[in-house]
Amino acid sequence: MMIRLLNPADAEEYSRLRIEALQENPEAFSSSYEELIRKPNLVAEYRRNFQENKSYTYGAFKDGVLIGMVTLIPEGKEKLKHKATIFAMYVTPGHRGNGIGKALLEAAISQAREIEGIKKINLGVVSINRRAKELYVKFGFNTYGVEEKALKIKNVYFDEEYMTLFLTEEKN
Repeated sequence: MMIRLLNPADAEEYSRLRIEALQENPEAFSSSYEELIRKPNLVAEYRRNFQENKSYTYGAFKDGVLIGMVTLIPEGKEKLKHKATIFAMYVTPGHRGNGIGKALLEAAISQAREIEGIKKINLGVVSINRRAKELYVKFGFNTYGVEEKALKIKNVYFDEEYMTLFLTEEKN
């Protein structure tokens, strides 16, 4: 397995995995499969995102196939530049439990530490995703809030936990 930063050449493979993620675990993402596939130039959009370097998307590859992903987005506004957010964490079901999520999270956190001024990383995780929450806690993330009924999928509501990791000891 190899973890690396995705680039514009990975856009098609990323699009495939993103679509899979929304189909396999719709409760884990605020975007929906239906919304995603309606986008006219999805691969071109991902290619542009990877080229602009405003975020960092890491991919896990096994035998040349993208099997996991995570995105770190540093805040751009002056008053928020001390924060980054983790989005779109996903590992294909057949490869879960093999340390891939851990390796992806390590890459994202390592990247955040390299960006000057970032003091904390935030993320949201659907409350029923026990395995993901356990992984985040192992890395030192703590829950700071819960939004009840954050997502609604086919008339079923899901709560979302908001978690944060301080990269330095100072918390103020």
